[in-house]
Amino acid sequence: MLQAYAALPAAIESPKNPLSEPKLALGRMLYFEKRLSKNHDVACNDCHLLDRYGVDNKPVSNGHRQQKGTRNSPTVYNAAGHFAQFWDGRAADVEEQAKGPVLNPLEQALAGPEAVVKLLKSMPGYVAAFRAAFPDVKDPVTFDNLALAIGAFERKLLTPSRWDKFLQGDHTALTDEEKRGFNTFVATGCPTCHMGAYVGGQMFQKLGLIKPWPNTKDQGRFEVTKQESDRMFFKVPALRDVTQTAPYFHDGSEPSLEHAVRLMADHQLGRELSGADTKSIVVWLGALTGELPSAYIAKPELPASTKKTPKPDPS
Repeated sequence: MLQAYAALPAAIESPKNPLSEPKLALGRMLYFEKRLSKNHDVACNDCHLLDRYGVDNKPVSNGHRQQKGTRNSPTVYNAAGHFAQFWDGRAADVEEQAKGPVLNPLEQALAGPEAVVKLLKSMPGYVAAFRAAFPDVKDPVTFDNLALAIGAFERKLLTPSRWDKFLQGDHTALTDEEKRGFNTFVATGCPTCHMGAYVGGQMFQKLGLIKPWPNTKDQGRFEVTKQESDRMFFKVPALRDVTQTAPYFHDGSEPSLEHAVRLMADHQLGRELSGADTKSIVVWLGALTGELPSAYIAKPELPASTKKTPKPDPS
């Protein structure tokens, strides 16, 4: 049963985006940078709080002028290892994903890549940081390089847990109750979708596979592809740290993990879980809660603004 799983790596490498200390440092600054928003009040860390397991625990997040989107903000921890990004998989990797919120009118709402570059070039500290991160590039302050830096930072946002120790051979890392919970998880059929190092995040699946989902307002991947075969398909969420990342589902409609487990068994597998089996699975899911990398996620000192820095625009 354990063959479908693997321990977390130390970092999620990409040949397209080699990691370096200067690039990680730049990515960390950009992740916390509120000035990368129209009104200078929304950063990546406002919707994906690193000290709260990468989420804000809201059904949907607040963006520019407190506007709300329609989908729940998933955790950034371990996300670089997923096969695609966003609930509908419209971004291939964390580098591509990083470009979306900065320009989204409901989120950070900057006018375009040119506005991003103008803002960053107005602050000498950022110009120096980009030069250090991309030393072989003549003009390193670009929108693409911003995405590479944020993506690099996210590639080391990992939360190893007792589950990893267990997979690595320490059979005392889990309690007997947690081991029984894993057995129940497997017997119920959950590994059909939730497998691999991230316990999910490796495929699309139809929401309401066996029993129709009650709310079909959001059609999932169909919104991207317009293919009938993609109606109600969403990226399968990873279950690492799931006890910390409520509320659940693409719309953040379910506050209870136990109820979410029962809904999944019912609608995805055609199984009606007993209360005891539901609690058993949730006990095992607790073993997937990892350690936050406190030193790595500490807020850095950000470059000072200058008189040339574009002013916030609350409109």
